Amino acid sequence: MLTNIFNNAKAHVKGGRCYPNINGTVTFKQAKGGVLVTAKINGLPQSDNHCTGRFFGFHIHEGNSCTGDINDEFANAKSHLNTTNCPHPFHVGDLPPLIDNNGYAYMSVFINKFTVRDIIGKVVIIHDMPDDFKTQPSR
Repeated sequence: MLTNIFNNAKAHVKGGRCYPNINGTVTFKQAKGGVLVTAKINGLPQSDNHCTGRFFGFHIHEGNSCTGDINDEFANAKSHLNTTNCPHPFHVGDLPPLIDNNGYAYMSVFINKFTVRDIIGKVVIIHDMPDDFKTQPSR
């Protein structure tokens, strides 16, 4: 869950049952004109094919917990944050994908779709499958 630190926020990312080795941080720094989002993630599953690699969907979700139930361990994360009721990929919570680099991903983007205040208490989710930016990806 995102916590506020003087107009900045930080999310600690941990994997679930299928990918327990995933861990890292996502920071959000408020600046004039937008928010600098920086993700540093370790333990991502890697591709067996050195020519293809892996891309992972990366989003802010509207829920306030990465908990769930026996059928969906992240059910309480809910859907992508979409306070403006825009179609995908223009949800407030839609972020650029993470790209695997031997199990590690680093991504930094400056974005004006939200403020740090807008996302406090929300959750960050990494999806196993890439985002095609057309269809609504799985939760």
